[in-house]
Amino acid sequence: MLAIYKKELRSYFTSMIGFVFIAFFLVIIGIYFTIYNLLMGYANFEYTLSGITFIFVLLVPLLTMRLMAEENKQKTDQLLLTSPLSAFSIVMGKFLAVFSIFLIVMLIICTYPIIMMRYGTISTATSYASIFGFILLGGAYLAIGLFISSLTESQVVAAVISFIVFLFTILMESIANILPSDNKSAWVIFSVILLIICIIAYKMMNNLVVTIAIGVIGEAALTLAYKIKPTLFDGSVVKVFQWFSVTSRFDNFYFGTLDLSAIVYLISIIVVFLFLTTQSIKKKRWS
Repeated sequence: MLAIYKKELRSYFTSMIGFVFIAFFLVIIGIYFTIYNLLMGYANFEYTLSGITFIFVLLVPLLTMRLMAEENKQKTDQLLLTSPLSAFSIVMGKFLAVFSIFLIVMLIICTYPIIMMRYGTISTATSYASIFGFILLGGAYLAIGLFISSLTESQVVAAVISFIVFLFTILMESIANILPSDNKSAWVIFSVILLIICIIAYKMMNNLVVTIAIGVIGEAALTLAYKIKPTLFDGSVVKVFQWFSVTSRFDNFYFGTLDLSAIVYLISIIVVFLFLTTQSIKKKRWS
């Protein structure tokens, strides 16, 4: 794992991607920091972090698009798959490398509340609580991007899909509020989501029988629940979308509270997508 970590970390700085990511991240947050905290005089650094959550949509695909897609395209993944390293070690080495790049930025950002203290009194507890939440949020997006990169051989495709998925997570609650809230529409929407899950499952396992089984069982369960108690689906789309919204979990950190449920949720997102990436690699190893 350490060898993978060193190789990936070195590649980010030899290809300039790491420098570009760090530079753009610091420029964007520097602009917001200057406007909100220095010019407008807000004593809450969490306002700045809350205003730049969109930055993950723009910059994380730049970091994650090459993680596995480049290996798949150049067929160097065969060297990894035939090496004595476990799939988990490969995934963790790559994730820790890209997470280290992100942490470099966050370590610099940790100095911003200290700068604010020179101009007045601030709540360091809420500032650093929001920074901690921001780190977890970034880790979740990096894990999702790594998984998407493992599904394709094209860096461009990986970047575009990551951008769309990340944008959807940002707009998830807004989209849910404009969708129909009646039970029949909810049943249709959940059926479409189930279809998307089946497509991803087939892409990962390349097993048509298992994929069809997942689709049939899932659709049967949805239909049965709809027939027995259709009111169960009333307003369920908004509730489900809100529950799965990654960015909404940052709101509690925004208010300066260390919400245990939000911490567990974001860590769970990281673990789940690292697990899915590991399974994707294992499928290639045994296929």
